[in-house]
Amino acid sequence: MAKEDWKIGESLDALNDLFYGGFGLIDANEPIELTWKNFDHNKELFGYDFTMEFYQEKLKQPNVFSTKIIQQNISALENGTGLTYFEMILEIIAEHKNITLITE
Repeated sequence: MAKEDWKIGESLDALNDLFYGGFGLIDANEPIELTWKNFDHNKELFGYDFTMEFYQEKLKQPNVFSTKIIQQNISALENGTGLTYFEMILEIIAEHKNITLITE
């Protein structure tokens, strides 16, 4: 968020918005090389347990989040078909064809 006097929200939606550009260092669809440091550590950190806690926290806010959808996501995670938080981040990055991910 260089060159901005505000901070982006802490959410996957906000991360996705950042990659669309228009604020910070990304203007639009220019080619971007995104270097993800500590990739393997983050893969472990943002895995199953983190994702389950993420969903459990959302369940505590039924006025904000759909408990039905969250429960479906939990069930999918439990049966091995759901995405971890880490995989959700990778999916968001992959949606932006102008971004080349470099892992370290």
